[in-house]
Amino acid sequence: MARALRKSEVRSTKSEVEVREVREVREVRKVEKRSPLELDRLIHERLRLGIVSALAVNERLTFNDLKRLLQTTDGNLSVHARKLEDAHYIVCEKGFEGRMPRTEYRLAAAGRRAFEKYLAHMEAIIKAARP
Repeated sequence: MARALRKSEVRSTKSEVEVREVREVREVRKVEKRSPLELDRLIHERLRLGIVSALAVNERLTFNDLKRLLQTTDGNLSVHARKLEDAHYIVCEKGFEGRMPRTEYRLAAAGRRAFEKYLAHMEAIIKAARP
């Protein structure tokens, strides 16, 4: 049987949500404040780069498709996908196929722009490093 929440529990839950929202805003601001010479650290991490790359060449992929493609665990993929989703680089759509839950991801416009900028930056680094 469900019990009613006490006022202190409601305040605690509300403050946790506020803290989470502040963290999300700070993460987005970090992305926006980068110097043009800095790599996009959000994309540069190996698994997140794999997610964005896979979604750049596929219109949409399911959670299981990405997990199989990137050879990673459920927990690892969900954490990294959430970071990209919080930065508005990817869009997560949850639904059902019959009675089975289905999570699909697609690259958002901001994610495509960030990925293209990242690739151009990497190409410039490679070009500058070659004699």
